Amino acid sequence: MTQETSDDLRAAQWWARPTARSWSCPPAPAEVRAFHASLPDHALTPLTELPLLAVELGVGRVFVKDESSRLGLPAFKALGASWAVHRILAERAARDEGSDPVTLVTATDGNHGRAVARVARLLGQRAHVFVPQGVHPRAAAAISAEGAEVTRVTGSYDEAVRQAAETAATPGAVLVQDTAWPGYEQVPGWIVEGYSTLCAEIDEQLAAVGAGLPDLVAVPVGVGSLAQAVVTHYRSRPAGQATALVAVEPRTAACVIESLTLGEPVSVTTGETIMAGLNCGTPSSIAWPYLRDGLDAAVAITDADSARAAGDLAVLGVSSGPCGAAPLAGVRAALTGDGAAERRTALGIGPTSTVVLLSTEGSTANPHGTPDH
Repeated sequence: MTQETSDDLRAAQWWARPTARSWSCPPAPAEVRAFHASLPDHALTPLTELPLLAVELGVGRVFVKDESSRLGLPAFKALGASWAVHRILAERAARDEGSDPVTLVTATDGNHGRAVARVARLLGQRAHVFVPQGVHPRAAAAISAEGAEVTRVTGSYDEAVRQAAETAATPGAVLVQDTAWPGYEQVPGWIVEGYSTLCAEIDEQLAAVGAGLPDLVAVPVGVGSLAQAVVTHYRSRPAGQATALVAVEPRTAACVIESLTLGEPVSVTTGETIMAGLNCGTPSSIAWPYLRDGLDAAVAITDADSARAAGDLAVLGVSSGPCGAAPLAGVRAALTGDGAAERRTALGIGPTSTVVLLSTEGSTANPHGTPDH
């Protein structure tokens, strides 16, 4: 189902699937968590409780998973990049392909490219990052500062991915892309596995404060790789209490809602948005089955929704960029305003429910002033 909400919710789009909580899948590999724990800069990121948001949203407790500092970077993406590069280099060693440095090639809206560049620098590899139109110059400069070669692309994220894949086909290069398509799925799968650490941490942190399993988790969506990891985590649990999962994306790049509505993965033409890291026009091929079968709902929001949420989180002491704040904006659209009673029922949310918002980046991750083109 789709619907337009009231002007008060800035006409956010909504889609829901009532049978998602009965779907199940295998879990992520257990060794991912141990790998991340072995890294020099490893530390649990905060899970911050915000009682004022619980009152506003009419629920029992609200927690924000704050990814503003993860493995020395201002976003969660290093979890996927580090595990994937670890697996790539291990496979190359197993095939006895030599010890010469390789060039790790990727396209990015900001955070993933910087993570790949950081991992390359730490491991003595090279990095070449393709950056699409709309990414702020300071975000591109942060990637360059990691020692990566940066190529600015006059075009969309999808076009940057195409150029990165073409470049990675040359000798001595490996594509480390966080979206998949038929014929390129192994490395994106490793990236998704890397994100599982974030979910495992949330379980432990909620248990430590007596909160138990969350009733609702809201996740920002670009191509859907993080959402795939979240679905994998919560839909692989033993039978019992099921967590409702909501994806949040920009209205100007709502490829997931469009695909869910049509029942098949489709590409959309993207526009400009301050949610640069979510400005993607095509769902990942390996994420799609998980999004289709495991998501309870999806909501598309405007830049104004995201900016307001980021400002409110800042006041409450959480540093969050526009992508990181999107889950709060999406949950506001879902749980309040005209038609909220129906949406709350669809999600199984009541006055004692526990809600977790995944704030995937800090305010410094992707500057969102007027970008240079």
